[in-house]
Amino acid sequence: MLIKEIDFGTPASKAEKTVTLVIDGVSVTVPEGTSVMRAAMEMGTQIPKLCATDTLDAFGSCRLCLVEIEGRAGTPASCTTPVAPGMVVHTQTDRLKTIRKGVMELYISDHPLDCLTCAANGDCELQDMAGAVGLREVRYGYDGANHVKARTADGAANFEWMPKDESNPYFTYDPSKCIVCNRCVRACEEVQGTFALTIAGRGFDSRVSPGMSEAFLESECVSCGACVQACPTATLTEKKVIEIGQPEHSEITTCAYCGVGCTFKAEMRGEELVRMVPWKDGKANHGHSCVKGRFAWGYASHRDRILKPMVRDKISDPWRETTWEEALGRVASEFARIQSTYGRRSVGGITSSRCTNEETFLVQKLIRAGFGTNNVDTCARVCHSPTGYGLKTTFGTSAGTQDFDSVDDSDVILVIGANPTDGHPVFGSRMKRRLREGAKLIVVDPRRIDLVRTPHVAAAHHLALQPGTNVAVLTAMAHVIVTEGLANEAFVRERCDVAEYAEWAAFVADPRHSPEATSIHTGVPAADLRAAARLYATGGNAAIYYGLGVTEHSQGSTTVMAIANLAMATGNIGRRGVGVNPLRGQNNVQGACDMGSFPHELSGYRHVSDDATREMFETMWGRPLDSEPGLRINNMLDAAVDGSFKAIYIQGEDILQSDPNTHHVAAGLAAMECVVVQDLFLNETANYAHVFLPGSTFLEKDGTFTNAERRIQRVRKVMTPKNGFADWEITQAIANALGLGWSYRHPSEIMDEIAALTPSFANVTYDLLERMGSVQWPCNDDHPEGSPIMHVDRFVRGRGHFVLTEYVPTDERTGARFPLILTTGRILSQYNVGAQTRRTDNVLWHEEDRLEIHPHDAEQRGVKDGDWVRIQSRAGETALRALVTDRVAPGVVYTTFHHPLTQANVITTDYSDWATNCPEYKVTAVQVAPSNGPTTYQESYDEFSRRSRRIAAEAAE
Repeated sequence: MLIKEIDFGTPASKAEKTVTLVIDGVSVTVPEGTSVMRAAMEMGTQIPKLCATDTLDAFGSCRLCLVEIEGRAGTPASCTTPVAPGMVVHTQTDRLKTIRKGVMELYISDHPLDCLTCAANGDCELQDMAGAVGLREVRYGYDGANHVKARTADGAANFEWMPKDESNPYFTYDPSKCIVCNRCVRACEEVQGTFALTIAGRGFDSRVSPGMSEAFLESECVSCGACVQACPTATLTEKKVIEIGQPEHSEITTCAYCGVGCTFKAEMRGEELVRMVPWKDGKANHGHSCVKGRFAWGYASHRDRILKPMVRDKISDPWRETTWEEALGRVASEFARIQSTYGRRSVGGITSSRCTNEETFLVQKLIRAGFGTNNVDTCARVCHSPTGYGLKTTFGTSAGTQDFDSVDDSDVILVIGANPTDGHPVFGSRMKRRLREGAKLIVVDPRRIDLVRTPHVAAAHHLALQPGTNVAVLTAMAHVIVTEGLANEAFVRERCDVAEYAEWAAFVADPRHSPEATSIHTGVPAADLRAAARLYATGGNAAIYYGLGVTEHSQGSTTVMAIANLAMATGNIGRRGVGVNPLRGQNNVQGACDMGSFPHELSGYRHVSDDATREMFETMWGRPLDSEPGLRINNMLDAAVDGSFKAIYIQGEDILQSDPNTHHVAAGLAAMECVVVQDLFLNETANYAHVFLPGSTFLEKDGTFTNAERRIQRVRKVMTPKNGFADWEITQAIANALGLGWSYRHPSEIMDEIAALTPSFANVTYDLLERMGSVQWPCNDDHPEGSPIMHVDRFVRGRGHFVLTEYVPTDERTGARFPLILTTGRILSQYNVGAQTRRTDNVLWHEEDRLEIHPHDAEQRGVKDGDWVRIQSRAGETALRALVTDRVAPGVVYTTFHHPLTQANVITTDYSDWATNCPEYKVTAVQVAPSNGPTTYQESYDEFSRRSRRIAAEAAE
């Protein structure tokens, strides 16, 4: 069955006061400020409409939703008319019927009547409304300018459709079918905030125009799909709908890209996915989407996807397809042999932040209970592990404090080391809307991200600091707050450790932490920093959002604690509109951490050395557990090179492309005797694998993801796994090949076990998620329906803990040999290492990674835009093409890492965060020089990679 959403025509009113009125003889009570249209819809009466939809503000242009109100002249539009006490409304009278039919007749007179062959047939609001008003004939000539190319000398129409715009890979624009309702234009403005669309022309010449009558692909359109979603006709239509036809059933699920966690309606024909439609009731996205979640799901059926298990004896051999029985038997026998030969701790594994909570939980359980070691880690090691350490130290829990809706109540937004419009675009759009409403923005970033200045959003302050100086900037902001008497000492006395605060306040007040003294390191003018600090402390509700530009430093954990210090000192914790909010990168990186993927912690962030916690797990699992923390990813690789670590099971991660110092990662993998990779594609890590287990996509499994706001949401299977099994079933099969006797029949049973063992998940069940849609942990007896805001009355640890944050310059220094600083990031159209998005049409927007370099630095080196350049560091060198731009400051270069041949991590070093070993991706000293093309290493790696992907012609029977 196709799940249908009710469109109430206008957004819901947030007013608490109610109003009672009469509509068509029925008394109805609704919140004050509700439109007549919505009030009627809530009582079950649908007033005809075309320009109105409840995802957009009322517009009142289509003149179809007219009503009669006793005591008022005329026929006002119900969408723009608010209810009033005692109002008496008539939605269906002879007068209204005549007017509506006439309005529809005008629309249809300028619209093609090809309904039977139209892609929107059966899903067209214009078609529905023509039926709703009883239109049966059209009296007017069919010669609208939208589809008349020219006229003859006597004025007769030379009847010909205007050409379609097919430039966008995912949807088509047919101007002949545009009714100029403005819904797409308004969606681009109000929901997405890009302002890429407008209405061009006048009268019959009016039509939607991307930019200055550009093609969609060439315009500022970011292909979020909001316009397609809003269009009531076939003017903007997904190409898959045109190709396949209208879907006939659907299921609600959660996006498997970034940490925003958008809810989608997967619409199907049989087992073929037709389109992903953002779900209005999704608590994280409220019916919005980005180009990745909306359109970039074609990787699930890409020809590169591996669907059969494969094995080989040596990495120089071609792959041989085999049976699941042989592949699983090979994994079990090899791990048993290696542990027997080299010891219990000679093996380990890596969980996936792209897999479900249930799958991640099983992988760490397999490693701890099956392998008997705590050698388990996850990709958060190389992204947000400092978040876990820093927030647990200061607040007592390893997660962000707010839900995304909280930003609607923010007066000041501080974005540091994050690029929300590219990395978390749906939340970025939400943030931009709040900024358009009047909130003030502070950006702390060495690069001029889009939020710094657009035609409709501008930062009050952009602190363009030198990479690696986050701690100095934040401590200098604290200096201003303390020395100018801007701290909220009442909050501190009530909620924090007062003695620690006094020590911290004295520390930050030291003149050496002043903006003037630190500017020599940070490059931030003292006056700008002082103004930003004052705004954060005094501007009202102040929220901090941060990303990998905070954590991926040698002082990543220190920076997180400095952020927490600022929030506590100003009282910006524990209510809506404030807080400390890490923007998690991958769809389930928060969940992977929650599930116990770190070598020192079991689920719920409890240390493996705690006897009571460990006993609880041992009792339920029936296996003894090691009380000693295991190896982190980098330690596993070090031990492999040393010869003591011999086998690894990697589910859904590509450490060869994503982790630092590629040469060292490759050496570690090459030294192992058994590397098992479970993934969708033969990724870069699989070049060194001996067993490949084909994984399943989010469309092929049940489970849950936990997004960046701690929101636990259902993932629902919409098609049969093309490889035959969901990922959790594969891990269970490995466990049973080792003799563990697992018997889970459904992921809901795994969640029951998680809830029994994890206090913050104690009340989480699939029944609860079905009933509520989603919940945010902690969800337990104290918070039976979850916790949108953390630390409301008290911190999880009791009293807030202030930490001294001494600025310690990174050991990675620039000099005559390496005078530039390389920093890295992501781009809107691509995701992480690009394994999924590179196998979609998203490559049209980002065909290759480029090196951004300031015009001054480019001129000094004789580099022009588009030239090949060599980037050399102390660790290695690579080459890519230059993009000359002033988005980066002089002395700083920047690149993305979405394409494997870029080999960006060949040049990143082993320097890492002092507390968590999170790599220092954001500060690498480099030199840039002209080049003739890819380096010798890139060419040899490309050849090695192609040879490693060979599959023997004779497949297993």
